[in-house]
Amino acid sequence: MPRNTLVRQVMTTDVVAFHPDDRVQDVAKTMAERSIGGAPVIDGDSRVVGLVTDDDLIVQEARMHFPTVISVLGAYLELPTSLHRFEHELHKAVAAKVADVMTPNPPTCAEDDTVEAVATTMHEGNVSRLPVVRDGRLVGIVSRGDVLKAIVQKGP
Repeated sequence: MPRNTLVRQVMTTDVVAFHPDDRVQDVAKTMAERSIGGAPVIDGDSRVVGLVTDDDLIVQEARMHFPTVISVLGAYLELPTSLHRFEHELHKAVAAKVADVMTPNPPTCAEDDTVEAVATTMHEGNVSRLPVVRDGRLVGIVSRGDVLKAIVQKGP
């Protein structure tokens, strides 16, 4: 496929999408069953409001940063920024709703964008997938794998 291949030619249209109020446990189960690493989060009008990835759902103990405590004249003080970060990570770890763990307002692309432009956006944003939107509404998703297939199928 040439470099000007359109996203519409390689995107997946059978998209698993979630809503901000969906339970994290249900989302994790669906993603595991469908073997997907991420999915768009949409509102009631099918507008993309976030992206949830398997990384958002997996909380590893090593990622929890406990508050920094300093001792001053025998008193222990917690640094406010450290405590805030800990509270945020703890809240994310036990969150019950997708809205609590998703990445809000993720980058998106259009059906008429080229695979080359999408590859650049993915690389620069360090993302593995982009929701595809038409008039602001979800119509598909394109992944790094889709981009790679388009490049490989291009042939010599």
